[in-house]
Amino acid sequence: MRRLKEFFYSKFYIELILASVLFLIAVFTNSMILIIIYLLYFIIMLEIVRAVMSFLREKRVKIGILIDAFIILTLREFIVNVVKINEEDINSLESLMANGTNFNIMIFGGVLMFLFILRWAAMFTSPDKKEIDKIKN
Repeated sequence: MRRLKEFFYSKFYIELILASVLFLIAVFTNSMILIIIYLLYFIIMLEIVRAVMSFLREKRVKIGILIDAFIILTLREFIVNVVKINEEDINSLESLMANGTNFNIMIFGGVLMFLFILRWAAMFTSPDKKEIDKIKN
């Protein structure tokens, strides 16, 4: 009973219902990839607005928010290239390099790894983290 109360108190049911409805719409309209791509666009817009509002409030740019937006944008491009555009079979390294789409996928994969490393570094060098560490000590 306690878990049920926590479930409704946390409002997780709203997310669950919304995700279920979107999934059913995607299945019945056969547009799963399009819905995922448009949701990623929406998240990118939210991150950019969040970065601008943070800049207006605090008069500084939070690099973590921008890196998050770029990670989501790169994931979106990665998904589009892998699922929608790429119809080539990869049999060897030469066939991988010969196709421009596959080369783009490799580049996006490298960019994605770089952004994840940059995001990890931003978490440890953030002034906000230093302030939180001072409060804990």
